Amino acid sequence: MLGSIVLIASTLVPRMGGDHGDKARVIQTLLFMSAINTLLQTFFGSRLPTVMNPSFAYMLPVSSIINDYSNRTFKSEHERFEVTMRTIQGSLIVSSFINIFIGYSRAWGSCTRRFSPIVIVPVVCVVGLGLFARGFPLLANCVELGLPMLILLVITQQYLRRIIPRAHAVLERFALLLCVGIVWSFAAILTEAGAYNNVGEQTKQSCRTDHSYLISSAPWIRISYPFQWGAPIFRASHVFGMMGAAIVTTAETTGTLFAAARLSGATPPPAHVLSSSIGLQGIGMLLEGIFGAAVGTTASVENVGLLGLTHIGSRRVVQISTAFMFFFSIFGKFGAFFASIPLPIFAAIYCVLFGIVAAVGITFMQFVNNNSLRNMYVVGLSLFLGISIPQYFITTTTADGVGPVRTDGIWFDDWLNTIFSSSPTVAIIVGTLLDNTLDAKYSVDDRGLAWWKAFQHRNGDVRNEEFYSLPLRIREFVPTRFL
Repeated sequence: MLGSIVLIASTLVPRMGGDHGDKARVIQTLLFMSAINTLLQTFFGSRLPTVMNPSFAYMLPVSSIINDYSNRTFKSEHERFEVTMRTIQGSLIVSSFINIFIGYSRAWGSCTRRFSPIVIVPVVCVVGLGLFARGFPLLANCVELGLPMLILLVITQQYLRRIIPRAHAVLERFALLLCVGIVWSFAAILTEAGAYNNVGEQTKQSCRTDHSYLISSAPWIRISYPFQWGAPIFRASHVFGMMGAAIVTTAETTGTLFAAARLSGATPPPAHVLSSSIGLQGIGMLLEGIFGAAVGTTASVENVGLLGLTHIGSRRVVQISTAFMFFFSIFGKFGAFFASIPLPIFAAIYCVLFGIVAAVGITFMQFVNNNSLRNMYVVGLSLFLGISIPQYFITTTTADGVGPVRTDGIWFDDWLNTIFSSSPTVAIIVGTLLDNTLDAKYSVDDRGLAWWKAFQHRNGDVRNEEFYSLPLRIREFVPTRFL
């Protein structure tokens, strides 16, 4: 999660005109809001052991806002940064009502009732596979750190625990932290020894442990507060673009929640759970706009992969981890210290975690007829287009965030470019359309609906209440239309 936060802030803040101090404050705000949204989701939302993380889906609409102010005249670059952040705040606040509406109106729950295991397979697969650009391509920016991290993690976490049975439990849970510590120390030694003094700027940014300047610029103590950048600015063109990102995070979160449920041993999330989760994600997005986050959040794919890697699927562990998130977001120097971990180290971890999530999607095939050519067609086309279409949109997007759809309406361009740059969104659209129109009535058993239907209703399976019931009898005080 920390790697995504640093990557987003390092990409956006310099383009806004912010300095290293502004980047540190943006990172603190993103971490602070991730902690709040994680607590909200684990207590009152999905109730699954998932961490909420800043989403890359907001990069395109935020880039559009940055481009809009890049040619305007300001007294200073810092003023341009603040005006940009205030515009992002306004866009997040208004677009948050999209998620609140489709969640608490049960519209999204009604939509997910059209899902079958055939739809879930490509959606969950591309939740992991669609992030391949953050794997080895990012690792290769500093291969002398990323590749040892990848190899060491596989050997330590998978092979060494079998060679040393007594250390099985320890290595299974803490091998990742051990490997990060070793490779991070190696990176610090290379940095201090001058190995990166005479290399290109890209290599310095990827390999050095001191090139982010976060430790020197981060404040010792700082608490994020509402409207910290000033009063929000509302502009219709930017709001519509941000609405597209809100819809995308709905699809991303849905696919991630199915993967989290599978890895944590829970039943597939029923429709009412998905609705309440998306509605609460909208409330979280509203808070992010109020507190001045640079982007909105979605369920963290890397932390779901961590469930499969460590075999720890405890909701309580995730809730306790938010205490560390609050600590690092308030005491900036400590958070900046861990944020100095080179990104290729995180990329090596992503290679493993995203692969696990992609594999989880394949496991849903056991509930359908694997010999049905109709099922093969739906899964294959949804999976391929879910990767191919976003790849086209991403590769044809310019460095300043202008996508392939270019009309006179910038808001319309941002909306379409954002939606079709998301692998889970494309997979849901294609998969749901095909699965519900190609011999749907005559393929009920082949689609696995006999097994699936029980988990789509609150009382369909006795285990649903065990996994997804609200704490402290809160359900008795909440109107049934919101449950």
